[in-house]
Amino acid sequence: MSRREEIADVAIAVLAAEGMRGLTHRTVDRAAGLPEGSTSYYFRTRQALLQAAVHRLAEGTAADLAALREASGSDLEGLVEAVATVVGQWLTTGRDRQLARYELSLEAVRRPELHRVLMASGDHLREMITELLASAGVPEAHRHAVDLIAFLDGVLFDRLVGMGARADAPDLRATIRVLLAVATRP
Repeated sequence: MSRREEIADVAIAVLAAEGMRGLTHRTVDRAAGLPEGSTSYYFRTRQALLQAAVHRLAEGTAADLAALREASGSDLEGLVEAVATVVGQWLTTGRDRQLARYELSLEAVRRPELHRVLMASGDHLREMITELLASAGVPEAHRHAVDLIAFLDGVLFDRLVGMGARADAPDLRATIRVLLAVATRP
């Protein structure tokens, strides 16, 4: 892992733990155990640091989706199981990444330059979801991918912030099965 990737990963952890206000070059230096000024050497501005976090999150999500593609097979039930596994990981071991993503998404509402970066990285991920649905035989996969992403994002947010009633594996699979059925209706 490069020093830039390491710093981006620590920035993600800081965003998850302290929110957008807590993210500074100095905070990242301290959290990474680096000499003061190291983060600003690699990322001169806060925008550059935010962009690095976005790109690093997108890399991780793309890797998750690639693994999902491998595990899903070519039918909807295989896709349900694979999606439930990935979402389950995002709710547990990947929780910080998701919290950081939401922090960045909310900040992007007020910062057009960050919004552009998020949208560009999201385009690739939307294509990956479209391909997954198409390989599972879903007609109009692109249209349904947009809906499925929105539905899953709502479930993920709800469960991450503690508003959802349950987050156990069987419940998650059942929820995803329903979401896929609804999102892929003609």
